[in-house]
Amino acid sequence: MARSSIAAILATCAMLAACQPPAADRYEGRTDPPDTSRFASEPQPSPDATGAVWAPSAQPMRLLYGIPGQPPLAAMACALPSKDGPRKPVIRFTRFARADEGAQALMAIIGNGHRERFPVAAVDNGRAFLWEGTAPLESDKLDVLTGRRGVEMTIPGAGTLALNASEAPRDLIESCRLAARQAFPVSTGPDRSPNVD
Repeated sequence: MARSSIAAILATCAMLAACQPPAADRYEGRTDPPDTSRFASEPQPSPDATGAVWAPSAQPMRLLYGIPGQPPLAAMACALPSKDGPRKPVIRFTRFARADEGAQALMAIIGNGHRERFPVAAVDNGRAFLWEGTAPLESDKLDVLTGRRGVEMTIPGAGTLALNASEAPRDLIESCRLAARQAFPVSTGPDRSPNVD
């Protein structure tokens, strides 16, 4: 084969290659790379709650749960209707475990003959996103926390937290209900929730 023919074939191949980029380049050119910040974080292990107790916090009508001398693992608080707060009385749950921004889940609490689920979402506390949710104060679901035995609180990705037996959650719920009745003596409908309109 003549040298001029080989040169012509090589020149043609080079021109075709320039017009048609490799498959990998073509794919990257059409699609943005994945946004890894939108992926869920790795699941966290279940914490060891041996020796953890419920204790009053500096904020009234709020309990912290954890091992004395260590950062809290969870909290529950009475939240009465207010201009900047809930429209009806609720018990607010906080699980001190990292959550992804925008995440939502169902928190399961099992024990005392109950299996209840409460919606929770990632809430920014100013330093990190933590799991937080509420339950209506008059909800029968709160009975899971008023028994004499310990319960387990599970949030997908945040592990299972053993809540050791204590009368403190029951006392908080009952005190909150009493405070709600005293603050809002008139109630509406069968759910007995106060009218705050």
